[in-house]
Amino acid sequence: MAVPAAGHPPRLDRRTGSASRAANRRVDAAQRATRPVVVTPRPAIEWREVLDRTEKREFVTSLASSLADTSIVVVSRNSGLTVAEVTELRRRMRAAGATFKVAKNRLATLALNGTRFEGVKPLLKGPTALAWAQDPVAVAKTAVEFARINEKFVVLGGAIGGQTLDAAGVKALSELPSLEALRARLLGLIQAPATRIAGVLQAPGGQLARVLAAFAQKDGAKKEGPGEAEAA
Repeated sequence: MAVPAAGHPPRLDRRTGSASRAANRRVDAAQRATRPVVVTPRPAIEWREVLDRTEKREFVTSLASSLADTSIVVVSRNSGLTVAEVTELRRRMRAAGATFKVAKNRLATLALNGTRFEGVKPLLKGPTALAWAQDPVAVAKTAVEFARINEKFVVLGGAIGGQTLDAAGVKALSELPSLEALRARLLGLIQAPATRIAGVLQAPGGQLARVLAAFAQKDGAKKEGPGEAEAA
């Protein structure tokens, strides 16, 4: 018996008036062979989501690596800054040897995990940004000065190593001289044996900054409580 062409019904059996099973199977096979294969493309939105996840992982890794090599992090709120204002702020930060980065709070929190600066995570609420540098005084000074001329930019706080600073602490740090000037004046600020002074003078910026921050806090306490000292 001839195989019926694809798409045509099989011949009916003259005795039974129905098609044989073999004929039906041949028709089904022919139809399957000629049926077009439909490939459903993956929706573009899914590819975008995959790419976004990859980019986010790379961003978190890069930010965590940068924070591991710095001595200070300053957290700020930048609600309503224009593109021109952000560009100017970045320019000032670069001139001070600092980096300014706007990041989603969730990604910034992930990048801060396991670093010395985890104490600033509670500050990451709303439209925030991070700034960091090897010279803690320079980045603090740049942030505070920009906040002074632009009310839409607010310094929230920061951290030097494991020591968390509030906004007042960052402001006090910004009022100190630069690291180079501080190293030159450190002999007059610290009463210590010569060997200890030499060790501090050769210390990295982050360690020196912690010493200087302690002096700044001590100086601030003196300024705030002269009345109490007189009363005593």
